[in-house]
Amino acid sequence: MFFTMISLNINQKLYEVDADPEMPLLWVIRDLVGLTGTKYGCGVAQCGACVVHLNGEAVRSCITKVSRASGQKITTIEGLSKDNDHPLQLAWNEENVPQCGYCHSGQIMSAAVLLRENPTPTDEDINNAMAGNICRCGTYPRIRKAIHLAAEMQKKKGAEK
Repeated sequence: MFFTMISLNINQKLYEVDADPEMPLLWVIRDLVGLTGTKYGCGVAQCGACVVHLNGEAVRSCITKVSRASGQKITTIEGLSKDNDHPLQLAWNEENVPQCGYCHSGQIMSAAVLLRENPTPTDEDINNAMAGNICRCGTYPRIRKAIHLAAEMQKKKGAEK
């Protein structure tokens, strides 16, 4: 393995990590940086537990090489809001979405991109956008309800400005 110093901007904080450029971003975030909110699920980009934002786009960090993320803006669940007060985080709690909770950081990160791109999604929009995120506990109806609630919260917050 070839290790090199890689500069990462994670949650608006700069990190210098000594890593193999081929190492998955997930393991750099969790093991080298110590941010454990992003979860390992399948390792082959099928479940969505590892979703983070790379320059605002949802990516599967289990298959994204850390070299691709160098110099890019990375946001993890820990960086979505300062006080866990993002509308999705509030709605998740309001609707009692999590059962085991394992998949939910990835679910929320995917939903955040959806709401940024489509602030008033239909059920079909939500189903399509969230299709790549698996919840073993089957909380899909509550996830959908929470996304609608978060959309309303965002709309109300925007109207207050």
